[in-house]
Amino acid sequence: MRLGIDIGGTKTAALVLDDAGDVLAHVAAPSGRGDSTLSTAVDVANHVVTLVGGWDAIDHVGACMPGLVDPESGWARHAVNLDVVALDLAGGIEAATGRRPSVDNDVKAAALGAHHTVRPDVVEGATAYLNAGTGLAAAIVRGGRVVRGVGGAAGEIGHLPVGTGIPCSCGQQGCLETIASGSALQRMWSRPPGELFPAAAAGDERAQEVVATLAHGIALAVQVLVVTGAELVVIGGGLTRDRARLEAAIAADVTARSQTSPFLQRLDLLPRIQVLDDVPVAAIGAALLPGG
Repeated sequence: MRLGIDIGGTKTAALVLDDAGDVLAHVAAPSGRGDSTLSTAVDVANHVVTLVGGWDAIDHVGACMPGLVDPESGWARHAVNLDVVALDLAGGIEAATGRRPSVDNDVKAAALGAHHTVRPDVVEGATAYLNAGTGLAAAIVRGGRVVRGVGGAAGEIGHLPVGTGIPCSCGQQGCLETIASGSALQRMWSRPPGELFPAAAAGDERAQEVVATLAHGIALAVQVLVVTGAELVVIGGGLTRDRARLEAAIAADVTARSQTSPFLQRLDLLPRIQVLDDVPVAAIGAALLPGG
């Protein structure tokens, strides 16, 4: 059995996969911050392991978190949402449990989990995972492995300038993240995020404008990922809380632009998009990380 630990910005989840890759047990708790980030993750891991017979039943451990995570050294750095400057993620888990985990960035792990969830029988194809959360980030799995690229940046399209003119947290202007992310939603919409799609459906013009902007940004992100080789783009993250309405808004954007673009018609984007329900893909992917 394989244990996966996902240390997220708001919650930490741990789950156990059986030999067939199915989830046997899943536990989650609010994430710790700073010095308690690691201890919370260990507590959650210990809890889920007790549900499957204890640590002796676990053959492999993997863990992921936001920020710059080095799979070789096991260290994580600059996880701002967790108040973590530097953390020996692999070493800390090993010291607490006696098991050294494979580690990686949460979006890269989520790409593995998404591929496993939606295309488990596809070995050679390329699957992209697009995380539309506080920021906008992506990762690509090809041949069952995460494509890392230069400095591990393959698929990270949130900071691709698309000309919005809006200052981005990365120091550039007009990045894709400025129109397709939770931070973009916060800037454009002053009411609670959960009210956006219902308000748009009820005819609120401002809500409809915001939905259209978010959908356009996500559709552009999908287009970039498909152009760079992804056969399927799986979308997850906080912006997918209203899956059906988000899918409809993305489809409307793609359809409208395709009507005047033979290039987009050839790309045939709509069948290449899948918006996830609340599936713990990052924890699943952590369990599937190689090594360990």
